[in-house]
Amino acid sequence: MAEEIRMPALSPTMTEGTLAKWLVKEGDEITAGMVIAEIETDKATMEVEAVDEGTLAKILVAEGTQNVAVNSLIAVLAEEGEDPASLEVPAAATSAPAAPAPTPASAPVAAPTVSPAVSSAVSSGARVFASPLAKRLATQNDINLSSITGSGPYGRIIKADIDAALAGGMTRAATATATAASAGSSGGRFVPHSAMRRTIAARLQQSKQDAPHFYLSVDCEIDTLLAARKALNEKAPEGVKISVNDMVIRASAMALKAVPDVNGWFEEEGCRYFDTADICMAVALDGGLITPIIPAVETLGLAEISQKSKDLAKRARDGKLAPEEYTGGGFTISNLGMFGVKEFSAVINPPQGAILAVGAGTQRPVVKDGQLSIATVMTVTLSCDHRIVDGALGAQWLQAFKGYIEQPVTMLL
Repeated sequence: MAEEIRMPALSPTMTEGTLAKWLVKEGDEITAGMVIAEIETDKATMEVEAVDEGTLAKILVAEGTQNVAVNSLIAVLAEEGEDPASLEVPAAATSAPAAPAPTPASAPVAAPTVSPAVSSAVSSGARVFASPLAKRLATQNDINLSSITGSGPYGRIIKADIDAALAGGMTRAATATATAASAGSSGGRFVPHSAMRRTIAARLQQSKQDAPHFYLSVDCEIDTLLAARKALNEKAPEGVKISVNDMVIRASAMALKAVPDVNGWFEEEGCRYFDTADICMAVALDGGLITPIIPAVETLGLAEISQKSKDLAKRARDGKLAPEEYTGGGFTISNLGMFGVKEFSAVINPPQGAILAVGAGTQRPVVKDGQLSIATVMTVTLSCDHRIVDGALGAQWLQAFKGYIEQPVTMLL
């Protein structure tokens, strides 16, 4: 009896995903634990391992297919002794999208041309119909779909049309003039939304719409912190290098312990508060960002924070985080200081109640005891959800944070 391979749920919030790539082909022998596919979720591209062994009898969902529902059938596996060719595909698979039928070698497809109907559709904002695989190939090869006439049913653009376009040397550069002429624009670049970008857009739009944001900023003098960091790094074990961001993470955790009512989520039936400082750090990726979590930061030393933050950032960029490593958290830090950004306000990461935006430390004139002097100053801005964090509460948290940053020895107590 055929074993079913279904679309896995790779995170608690995942309802659908993109089957980005098959790493095996029909007829391959599969063993338990073998990586068979890459799935693009709302957070990252992740590898999927087989849980059974046998022969891959049939791939039912082509790579590049978007919006594949969790638990839908994507492939079938023949068990030992079964003939893959004689297996009946389960009825549940009939609704699953399949790979476009290959064009027979004896019937080559003519090179696509710019269709007046398609050009009219573009100028009027109408949708251009293409198979998921054709869309993926077009994106990978920089081909403008709106300039191709589809040979599939009802003019749908299929893989064969993309192959023909590539064979004819058609790229965005070759089609930009025709598209621009019909659309009344100067061409440009169109990038379809990834699952990650769609999720970022939806979540942050929801955050700004639902959470009444307000912002509190404070300047922190960090010369003492910089001196402490230098001294710590001189004594640190080989391979450990503590950053300013590591010390910001530690100070934030200590402030959350000192003012625990900031460490929470707003939910419809009440506010949920956390006993540990599980801090998310925003990590920029190509085409988006992700917020991996360092749990219970208040229990960690600076060397441990440094090692964990570097490891999480690297694996986030490599797409190798486990779902539990980026799901949840009670507070987020977004640091753009390394880019020279002096000050900014971040959008709250829902359902959290606050996020800290950290700017660059720069030398600025300050007045101390009536005397003008120079200090290294870092501006931080706390974005608060007024439904759970009131103004005075946010100010108390910033006061505690500033105290730990300006007197870093206190965050080590």
